[in-house]
Amino acid sequence: MLPDFLAPNLSVIFCGTAAGKESAAVGHYYARPGNRFWKTIHTIGITDRLLRAVDDRECLSYGFGLTDLAKGVSGMDQDIAKHAFEPKNVHAIIGNYRPRAIAFNGKRAAQIALNEKVVTYGLWKTEGLTSIWIMPSTSGAANRYWSLSPWEDLAKFVRSAQA
Repeated sequence: MLPDFLAPNLSVIFCGTAAGKESAAVGHYYARPGNRFWKTIHTIGITDRLLRAVDDRECLSYGFGLTDLAKGVSGMDQDIAKHAFEPKNVHAIIGNYRPRAIAFNGKRAAQIALNEKVVTYGLWKTEGLTSIWIMPSTSGAANRYWSLSPWEDLAKFVRSAQA
């Protein structure tokens, strides 16, 4: 659906569940106006300016990558068939690209990729040299679970890794 933006040794790769319908339609990550992703990464200092979805290709120049668990479909998490998810691709991305961190944008993405029923926000564990983070979803549909705090913790980790 959306291309991966990946490169070796990134500070962090953000992994969503699947492209939303609007993102798929326009061909850019986190394109729905109610999604907080671009505002959040700017607020926490991952970017020095507020990027928009149409700027998603610039992510690599800021040291972060973008991917999803389900690449051939789009829609709300609960509408995506279980067989569409490819969690082993995330583990291959970690092994091939060796990011300092991988951050799942939402618990559902983390549960699928990590094969865990219960996950909590924040630093989950470290796999090799990559720290695995679970973030509150930036989707407007997840307002009820929103907290900037784990995102701020991730930003501190990214900055310390760059030092």
